[in-house]
Amino acid sequence: MRFQKNILATLSAVSLGAIFALGFLSEAKADEQKADNKKADPAGTWSWVMKGRQGRPDQKITAKLKIDGGKVTGTVASPGRNGDNNETEIKDGKVTGDEISFSVVRERNGNSTTTKYTGKISGDTIKGKMEYERNGEPLSRNWEATRGEGK
Repeated sequence: MRFQKNILATLSAVSLGAIFALGFLSEAKADEQKADNKKADPAGTWSWVMKGRQGRPDQKITAKLKIDGGKVTGTVASPGRNGDNNETEIKDGKVTGDEISFSVVRERNGNSTTTKYTGKISGDTIKGKMEYERNGEPLSRNWEATRGEGK
């Protein structure tokens, strides 16, 4: 009789422990899913530096991003040849989770150049690639923007 009571007590303790463990794991998984579903907020001013080509000075680029649902709008400003800033509207912008993408079409001397930006948002940083064509040749560069007008 005593043996049966010990077995029952042991089985009860193990069962209760398993129930608590499953409850804890379920709660941890729910918290993890909430964090995954939380969207990064890219709204605001971002800046980065493009290295100058062929001995030219580096260029500071500034993007002012606005978000409406999953749509990204705003402008990208970069220095022009004569020293003033050229602001260009963002096209085809979207944000999904922590991924962002948008295009900028610049016109110069009757020619248009499209630069496609893609990146991953992490806090106050966006890291990604920009793709464009030069003389019919597809090119890409890494870009890293930080929130704010510094850098």
